Amino acid sequence: LGIVVHKLDRSRPRQSSTLLSTTMPKDVNAPAGSARRAARRETAAPYKGDGAEDGIIARMLQDDEGVAHTVNTNELEARAEHETQGDCEGAEGDEQDPSKPDFAALTAAELAGGKVMFRRVPVPAHRFTPLKEKWMDLYQPIVKHMKLQIRMNLKTRSVELRTSEHTEEVSALQKSHDFIRAFLMGFDVQDAIALLRMDDLYIDTFEVKDVKPLHGDHLSRAIGRIAGKGGKTKFAIENATRTRIVLADSKIHVLGSFANIKIARDAVCDLILGTQPGKVYTKLRAISSRLKERF
Repeated sequence: LGIVVHKLDRSRPRQSSTLLSTTMPKDVNAPAGSARRAARRETAAPYKGDGAEDGIIARMLQDDEGVAHTVNTNELEARAEHETQGDCEGAEGDEQDPSKPDFAALTAAELAGGKVMFRRVPVPAHRFTPLKEKWMDLYQPIVKHMKLQIRMNLKTRSVELRTSEHTEEVSALQKSHDFIRAFLMGFDVQDAIALLRMDDLYIDTFEVKDVKPLHGDHLSRAIGRIAGKGGKTKFAIENATRTRIVLADSKIHVLGSFANIKIARDAVCDLILGTQPGKVYTKLRAISSRLKERF
C-alpha cells in the first residue's frame, strides 16, 4: 500500500479553534418594538393553551358561542376585592345574627347538678397552733375569692370545705383543698396561696429512706446536708430552682412547677447520697443561668 504524507504548510497562519464572539445587529426600530410589546401586555388575550386556535385548553375555556374567555388582571383584582368584602360582611352578619342563642357560662353549682361538693383536710397535732394563728389569712382568700364555705371541726380535728350557690369556678374546691393541705404541711401562707392563683403548681412529697435506707446518725447527717448551716443549702436550692422546700423530719415536701420540682428533687437526692454541697452548688449555678436565659 502506498502511504501519502501531507506536509503541513507552516507558512499559513493557524486558525484558532475557539468560536468567535458574534454581536447581534442593533434593532433600528427599537422604540416601536417596545411600544408594540407594551400594547400586547395591556390588551387581554385569549388563553390558547397549546399554541393553536383550536387547542384543548382553548376549547375548554370557550363558552357556548365559541368565544374564548379572556383574562384581565384588573378584573381579577376587582373580583378578589369584592369577594373579600363579601366575606367580611358575612362574618359581621354571623356575629350580629339574632337567630343564634347566647347562653351564659354555667356556674360550679349548676355543673354539679345542684349537689353540694364537700372536702375534708385532716390537721396534724403539731399544726393546730399555726392554724389558729393564721386562720384569718386562710379564711379570706377561700371565702372572698374562691366563694367557698370553710369551718374548723374540732371533733374530727379537720378543716372542712364545701361549695355554695355563689361558687363560680369548678376547680375552686380542689385548689382550696391543695392550699389548706400545703399550709398544714409547713409552707408559708404567701407561698401556699400561689396554688389558688396558678394552675401549673404541684406538691411532691418523698422520704429520705425512699432514696437511700439510712438509720440513726447517718439519717441525721443526710437531713443536715439538705438543710445546710442555717438553712443555707435549702435556700440555695429554692432560689436556683424557683421552688419551696419543707423539711419535716425525714419527709421532704417540694412546691413548684413540674420541671422545677424535678430539678430540686435531683439536687436533694444528690445530697442524700453523699455528694458534697460544693458540687451541688456548681450544678445549681449552671441550672439557674439556663433558667434565666429561658425566661
